[in-house]
Amino acid sequence: MYVINRFKTWFVSLAFLGLAASCEQKTPSGSNQVNVNSSSAANEMEKNVSLGLDKSPMDMSYYPVEYPKLHMAKVVTEPLVARVIYSRPQKDGRIIFGNVLKYGSIWRLGANEASEIEFFKEISINNHKINKGRYIIYCIPYENKWTIVLNEDLYTWGLKIDTTKDLYKVDVPISKTNYPFEVFTMEFQKATRGINLVMEWDSVRALLPINF
Repeated sequence: MYVINRFKTWFVSLAFLGLAASCEQKTPSGSNQVNVNSSSAANEMEKNVSLGLDKSPMDMSYYPVEYPKLHMAKVVTEPLVARVIYSRPQKDGRIIFGNVLKYGSIWRLGANEASEIEFFKEISINNHKINKGRYIIYCIPYENKWTIVLNEDLYTWGLKIDTTKDLYKVDVPISKTNYPFEVFTMEFQKATRGINLVMEWDSVRALLPINF
């Protein structure tokens, strides 16, 4: 009798353990708990990814346009002249000039880190010679013109630019674009005596003439 009772006790224990393991490993289909946990994990992952995305991503423009690709393909027809490195803020339904950007105030020509322009040869702007090298480029917008400034205070964040290191200032006219630009854009275009740095955002366009 003692042996039988021990066997019964062992069998019941074994069955209970098996049932517990089965419950841990299998969840009935349609279980809210599984769906909630999976959804929560996915949402948390998406949230973490979103936190790492910059609303004003960094971009780079060259002249000749897309020079690195041309160089790799060995189809370069013009020497490298310039490139500009900047971040691209969004209009996002706002009135930019005179509102977000106050007239007469410094603007970094982008967002985040101060924008930079690099010349790979000596150039001139309105007959003023600029040596080969790397410079901060920023702007003071007005209703009918922009004042473009080249500055030697590299690796600057935001608007903390040391204006005592300004190298050269030039006023350039502005015009209206055919349609509003959602993101700020800077690109080089070929011109009669060299190139223009074209700057566009919202419904405003400015051209910086670069001769060489």
